[in-house]
Amino acid sequence: MLDDFLIKLYHEGNCLEAYKLFGAHPETVDNIDGVRFTVYAPNARSVQVIGDFNNWDGHNDYMERHYNGGIWTKWIPHVKDFQMYKYRIEKADGGMIEKADPYAFFSEIRPGTASKVYDLRGFPWTDGDWMKKRTKNFDRKMTIYEANLGSWKLKKPFTDTEDGTFYSYEELSEMIIPYAKENGFTHLELMPLNEFPFDGSWGYQATGYFSATSRYGNPKQLMHFIDECHKNGIGVIMDMVLAHFVKDAHGLHQFDGGWVYEYADVNRRYSEWDSVYFDAGKEEVRSFLMSAVHFWAEEFHIDGIRFDAVSNMLYWKGNKFIGENDGAIELLKRMNKRMNEEYPGVMLIAEDSTDFPFVTKPVDEGGVGFDYKWDMGWMNDTLRYFKEDPVYRQYDHNLLTFSMMYFYSERFILPFSHDEVVHGKATILNKMWGLNDDKFAQAKALYTYMFTHPGKKLNFMGNELGEYKEWDEKKALGWEILKYPQHDSFHHFFADLNKLYDEHPALWKLDYDPEGFEWLVVDDNQQSVFAYARHDPDGDCIVVVLNFIGNKHEGYTIPVPFKGTYTEIMNTDEGKYTGSNFLNTKPIKSVDGTCLNQDQSITVKLAPFSACVFSYKGKETLATRKAKREAAAKAAQKAKEEAEKPAEKPAEKTAKAPAKKAAAKKAASKTKAAPKAKAESKTVSKTETKKAPSKTSKATTKTTRKTATKTAAKTSRKTSTQKKAAADKK
Repeated sequence: MLDDFLIKLYHEGNCLEAYKLFGAHPETVDNIDGVRFTVYAPNARSVQVIGDFNNWDGHNDYMERHYNGGIWTKWIPHVKDFQMYKYRIEKADGGMIEKADPYAFFSEIRPGTASKVYDLRGFPWTDGDWMKKRTKNFDRKMTIYEANLGSWKLKKPFTDTEDGTFYSYEELSEMIIPYAKENGFTHLELMPLNEFPFDGSWGYQATGYFSATSRYGNPKQLMHFIDECHKNGIGVIMDMVLAHFVKDAHGLHQFDGGWVYEYADVNRRYSEWDSVYFDAGKEEVRSFLMSAVHFWAEEFHIDGIRFDAVSNMLYWKGNKFIGENDGAIELLKRMNKRMNEEYPGVMLIAEDSTDFPFVTKPVDEGGVGFDYKWDMGWMNDTLRYFKEDPVYRQYDHNLLTFSMMYFYSERFILPFSHDEVVHGKATILNKMWGLNDDKFAQAKALYTYMFTHPGKKLNFMGNELGEYKEWDEKKALGWEILKYPQHDSFHHFFADLNKLYDEHPALWKLDYDPEGFEWLVVDDNQQSVFAYARHDPDGDCIVVVLNFIGNKHEGYTIPVPFKGTYTEIMNTDEGKYTGSNFLNTKPIKSVDGTCLNQDQSITVKLAPFSACVFSYKGKETLATRKAKREAAAKAAQKAKEEAEKPAEKPAEKTAKAPAKKAAAKKAASKTKAAPKAKAESKTVSKTETKKAPSKTSKATTKTTRKTATKTAAKTSRKTSTQKKAAADKK
């Protein structure tokens, strides 16, 4: 029986579990095991289920139209796992087409295009502790290893005449998981795992949004892979494309002869990749895509999803001058809000190259609701800087300083992804200016800059090897290059950098808090030297000094945030990284004296094209410095207020004298009238310590008081005259 409540949500665009309604599901009827097939084909005149279980003849397996229009369903007995099937659809014009199941859980390996029956139930997950403890990692370390499972390693290489052979999910779990762990990566980001027909699309033009690609095995083998990742403390992120889909005839394009998943308007239908845009304004399409995202989180325990081509959902065809795509924006907001409610530990990551505002702001606060956004601006500016001849870098100093001007506007990930190392763009190493030795030196400095800059990190496989060969999905990584000392040492450097990042919370705990980053040297464009500090609220402080041209500095003075000792904990010029060992081998004690707005400074040695990292040891922290600065600010404010008080002029003092004299007489008369007990009080002032007069000496007391009053008046006049004379003299 179909779930009418799910059907209602599906048509409203609010369904996260449409895959439980549609697709092929094992179902027992009258004690007979079979499979219920259900599909959405609103424009079809009729639909048949065809498969190897009925010899691909569906005349006896016509589907019934459900009473709530557009949905077709059929239960067929004795159908088993792994059997293949399709839908044969009669279009409105009477023509016949055959389509794979949009909600299939498994598919025939390419070039085959059939769907396969597969029961997802019953996998014995062992990652309960991981699932309870996982978070979105805002204040945790996250260094991501992006990988294409098929070409990370190949069992048999591709040739011009024969396909290669992939390792299975289970075989890969025994290789790539230990590798990621040993090299310090916290997460694997896998290029699309859902089914796609053409290897060369890398999965970004998909057909099966609920089907784990059969290239590396079946869905439960993928579950095993993810479970093993979690056992080893590795999170799994997968790429997914909600913007567009492939045009292949067996897929979603013109699914029932009409425009079910795409725009009816031909001007909005096709993308620049020769694929088809989803019509994200349709409620049924929204339910389809939201359910696909939910499916991978629920059934496969995915820890994060990186959404490709979000720019092309925020704006029509990714062009802000054409206008915002309101339907797709509503889909993204609805999806992100619901997913954050259902799976608060699953990361939602946008690959967005636009300046669309508030992409990572919660929906309830007016944002789109993603957790992270790739910082494409940082990536482009940084690589442009390192491609330049060092002579000209002084004129483009802002390429490396600009990122911190906007960094806190979103929650960014710094990406050197697969897109940067293909199609003639050159690998990261080969983008560096100069000859071989200079390239390696600059690449090490570049990666030190990346790992110490605020934001989570992402690197595509091969970046850590110092590859010269661009990525090719038909070729494995160049593991053989590790026999060469420079590549081997670079590989070890990358692992050490990940370890450094792991061990110092200052490098990740306050990634998205301005308190966590502080420029120390930002304007030395002539020497292309940069320095900054990274802070941890618990006291960890890291100081980074970068020299991005070929000059050597025997002594370069930089300001530092705290008084104390600074010890070099990494230098890209170390001999073990094939450097010249121009190092700061001894701890450096800071010295007093203002240097670029800091009260302390250290003098360091800088090798050409190098980066060095220092760890602070001392008594100061962000909190103590803040308290000290607040106290100093209060003292300065008080001094300012005192200075701004108007000084009394001599004329004003003279004018006040008669009033003071009258007040003195009034006080004296009150003293005379006071009772004896009060006069004898212990609280009298020092000027009143003489014995109170007796009744028999009133006349004497009167005379004495009169004389004292005259004397006081004379003294007052004399003092006023002296003060006036002094003031006139000045």
